[in-house]
Formats: sequence, structure tokens, C-alpha cells
Amino acid sequence: MEPIVDTVIEAEAWEALDLAALSERAARATLGHLCLPDEAEIALLATDDARIAVLNADFRAKETATNVLSWPAGDLAAEEPGGAPAPPEADFPGEPAFLGDIALAYETCAREAEAAGRPLEAHVTHLVVHGVLHLLGYDHIWEKDALLMERLEVEILGKLGLPDPY
Repeated sequence: MEPIVDTVIEAEAWEALDLAALSERAARATLGHLCLPDEAEIALLATDDARIAVLNADFRAKETATNVLSWPAGDLAAEEPGGAPAPPEADFPGEPAFLGDIALAYETCAREAEAAGRPLEAHVTHLVVHGVLHLLGYDHIWEKDALLMERLEVEILGKLGLPDPY
């Protein structure tokens, strides 16, 4: 079975976690929960607060660090708020669908996990699930979409044996 997630570790602090295995498990659980084929590709950048602040400024005009950023390869968003997004499609027959890119910032993730009293692995798993859902067209701007996305996150994390993060 080919890996779904191509993990690039840019910040050394991430080396303490088995981020490649954690992100692979989270991505497969997300796709499986949505009954989507696990023949997909995701790029994951494991970076630090300084780098993610630059990315956040460049892509969202927010000059601050954040925990996770996602760049979907395509617009799969639902037509109506609270609706299910379109399924991803491969660019070429027989090839896995490229879903997009995710970036995680170590310091922000570690700080949030500690503040919530959760293991870092559990918090990062939640953020990878969250990021994969964004790549698949889910969002939380509108209330109906946020309720759907949060419900899916809770269900997926529950299947992974992790508690409700909300």
C-alpha cells in the first residue's frame, strides 16, 4: 500500500513525534470515514511558528503564526452550506488524486496541546484530520459548515480512540 502523505520535516522539533505514521493514520481514517478511496496524495510540511507566520501572511494576509494551514488542490466545496463537498478526482486515470498541501507549526501545536491538557500526538492528529477535511472541501466559515466539519472531526477521532477535542 502506497503512502498517502508525503511528510517533509522542516523544523527539528517534529523529529520527537512519528509524524509520518501519525499523519498517515489520520489521513486514512478521514478518507475511510467519508467512504473515499485511500488512493490519494497529500503533502505535509512540518515547520515552525516563524515559517508558518510567513505562509499565513503570504496566503491569508494574517501576519501571525497559526497551528495548521491547508491548500486544497481543487475547489470541492458544497453548493449549499452544510452540504457534502464533491468527491476528489485524479488528474489522470489510474493515478491517485492529489488533494493538496498542509502545513503544521510545532510551537503553536505544542502550546495548544499543553493548554488543553492533551497529548501532543492527539492534538496533532486532530489538526491533520482538520487539514485533510479542508483539502476535501469542508470548511467552518458558515455555521452549518462548521457544525458538519466539527461533527466529522469528532467521529473520525472517536474511531481513532481519541476524545472529542471540542
